[in-house]
Amino acid sequence: MGEGVAQNIPRVVAECGSRVLVVTDRVLLGQPSVAEIVAAVREKVAVVGVFADATPDVPLTDVALAVSVAAEVDADVILAIGGGTVIDLAKIVGVIRRHGGSPRDFYGESKVPGPTIPLVAVPTTSGTGSELTPVSVLTDPDRELKVGVSSVHIVPDFAIVDPELTYSCPATVSAHSGIDAFCHAVESYTARPRAHEPRDPVEQVFLGRNPVTDHYALLAAERIARSLPRVVRDGGDKDARADMSYGSMLAGLAFAHAGTAAPHALQYPIGAATHTPHGLGVGLLLPYALDAAKDAISDRLAVLAKVCGLDVTGASDAEAADMFLTWLDGLLADIGIPASLADIGVARADLPRFAEMAGGVTRLIQNHPGPADTASLTAILEAAWSGDRTRRVLTPEQR
Repeated sequence: MGEGVAQNIPRVVAECGSRVLVVTDRVLLGQPSVAEIVAAVREKVAVVGVFADATPDVPLTDVALAVSVAAEVDADVILAIGGGTVIDLAKIVGVIRRHGGSPRDFYGESKVPGPTIPLVAVPTTSGTGSELTPVSVLTDPDRELKVGVSSVHIVPDFAIVDPELTYSCPATVSAHSGIDAFCHAVESYTARPRAHEPRDPVEQVFLGRNPVTDHYALLAAERIARSLPRVVRDGGDKDARADMSYGSMLAGLAFAHAGTAAPHALQYPIGAATHTPHGLGVGLLLPYALDAAKDAISDRLAVLAKVCGLDVTGASDAEAADMFLTWLDGLLADIGIPASLADIGVARADLPRFAEMAGGVTRLIQNHPGPADTASLTAILEAAWSGDRTRRVLTPEQR
């Protein structure tokens, strides 16, 4: 992690293998900094194949095409240069390259039977934390929501995080990826703690919050809170860019173990239906999900308020929690996140169906610190659809 560490990429890749598949996208490949990395890698290894057609949300068609390029060069190492889409794609390609089959064989938790081929992950955005996490999120045309492959075996072997590679990131992408990272930190910190049977840490990837994840989550929240509006306003703010790279990485460490919660689960069907950016969706949903669980996590929201720079001297936990949620509303507005689901084209009639679908994403929804039945999730979506966080909209089941 740090400015200039990208110069280490060719050496690290060459130490992992000699036949390299580079996964990126066309826009990035056209940037001098990325083109120089690829050229430097070519000088260090025997063969380089490039798949530069990665598209948002990792459709299965992209996976098949990238796997075919990997086969053409007989790849024994993958270099992913890009945002979460690129790194998630590289992860599943590595799985299939080593274990065969199709992505559908590995949906869920801990279905990958062993290590994959080495993966060097180089993020060009500050948001997903995918360079550090055990998750690859894909889009399956036969399903109405995104699907995840979750396994300790798909954590990249190396993460090379250079803030200089984020300097050219557009403001909108910086906003959407940055608020995604903030959600990772907050959802990890407020995740429901869970007791575990001996096999749970092997058979489950996300385990709920614990003191280690709390540590990383709070460090991440502090850095992102002070720097996200700055990078959206001025992409050339190098100090803020460094903060965001570091904060995103720390948030990735937090949620790689604790997991995310209701905002991410609810975004799965909403993102698939509206084709809106992932970060936009989870950012929009975050205050509504937190408000619904406020009574259970007011002490944690109070800590977040202090970490994010609010003066909570003399305030009760409940008062500080409200201060944090009000501040969060302002942060989202400041960076251009819509205030309501109606604003992004969600039909109100679809809310109960989306809630039911999200409730089936057990690995995420079990982390929600409040009630997580379909009626409660629908109430969260109703509030988010109205755009009024403080308005408690009852579902028919609750009336």
